[in-house]
Amino acid sequence: MSPETENTELVTDLDQVSEFLHEGRLEEAQQLISELHPAEIAHVIESLPAAEREKIWPWIPSEAEGEVLLHLPDEISSALLRKMAPEDIVAATETLETDDLADILPEIPEDTRQELLLSMEMQDRERLESVLSYPEDTAGGLMDLNTIVVRADISLDVVLRYLRRLGRIPESTDHLFVTNRDGRYLGVLAISDLLTHDPDLTVAEVIKQDVEAIPADTPANKVAALFENRDLISAPVVDEDGRLLGRITIDDVVDVIRDEADHSFMSMAGLNEEDDMFAPSLTSARRRMPWLGINLLTAFLASWVIGLFGATIEKQVALAILMPIVASMGGIAGSQTLTIAIRALALGRLGEHNARMLLSKELGVGLLNGIFWALVIALAAGLWFDDVQLSIVIGLAIIANLIIAAAAGATIPLFLQRIGADPALAGSVVLTTVTDVVGFFAFLGLATLYLV
Repeated sequence: MSPETENTELVTDLDQVSEFLHEGRLEEAQQLISELHPAEIAHVIESLPAAEREKIWPWIPSEAEGEVLLHLPDEISSALLRKMAPEDIVAATETLETDDLADILPEIPEDTRQELLLSMEMQDRERLESVLSYPEDTAGGLMDLNTIVVRADISLDVVLRYLRRLGRIPESTDHLFVTNRDGRYLGVLAISDLLTHDPDLTVAEVIKQDVEAIPADTPANKVAALFENRDLISAPVVDEDGRLLGRITIDDVVDVIRDEADHSFMSMAGLNEEDDMFAPSLTSARRRMPWLGINLLTAFLASWVIGLFGATIEKQVALAILMPIVASMGGIAGSQTLTIAIRALALGRLGEHNARMLLSKELGVGLLNGIFWALVIALAAGLWFDDVQLSIVIGLAIIANLIIAAAAGATIPLFLQRIGADPALAGSVVLTTVTDVVGFFAFLGLATLYLV
């Protein structure tokens, strides 16, 4: 199924539920919700206002509540959990895997959290604590503890009999993990090798030792890059001593990729990917206010530059008319380079080793585009105002601003990353300031020199 078809079906389900709710056809709405997958139910809940979320939550099958909470943004799941009785929370989460429970545990009210932990068996509690000991955006925070581990000195026949006795294997299992007696990771036993090789062979004879383990403190975005580059379905996670802790599966990595994309997209506007679309107006306004304040400061800086050339603008009204063109062209050109650089950083493809090459390439692009569009804009301005000198001034300003925009777009993300700032969040603000200030200064400065 294509993403377009899947999204269309989600919208159809949402529209249908909304229609039933508004028309008072509650039984039909409840029936439709009970037929949806937990992830689809979460999509519907996230897309409804708070009052309607609370109305449909009791209709969700009890066995699906934990999975639904898992797929909801933190802010929404937290609001729903606060309204649930402690015993209902315990019942909703008891079927979740340890790594999934670790994801929503911080959203559970403190009193209920303690009750939930006390209701767990000691082994499960220790497993949960081992996951929680790592930040959620690391391999340790992503890992699933539900793994099958075998020793190297046993035969494949013993492994097969062990699996039959278990009766099931964890989802996305393409390998069994091999350790020594101290629990240190040695390699993997592929399910395909287990099924196709002589059962009398030992695990040591068919083990694959080229599947590298992922250290538990590896950042999540690097884990995603490893899965992409190596076409992995699952991968072992080890501690600093090489002991096997758990595994990461492809479904966890898909979530990381989606979250990274959401973060980059929302950060461009100074927003958080976890923000609730239907949060109260006061809450949303308070969150967006700092971003608008930063933008206001940069706007004042650009206005201050314009004010320096007030006398020039008074003598040449055409300058005020043409100024937005210079700033806009620089902003768009810089945004193109900025987007490429931020994406390359996110994918681990940009660093100090190739930053100079990217800068050189983008400067070339800026120069070529600057010359082309300078000629177009200069011709248009000349015909509009019948002023050759004005045409030359705006043409030179366009070339200068597009070159500076290219340089800024390529270097700002690296600079922000080096000082510990988020390039996706702060990059566009810094870039807009640079292109506006440089564009206005170049255009009005040249106009002061040659037109007044």
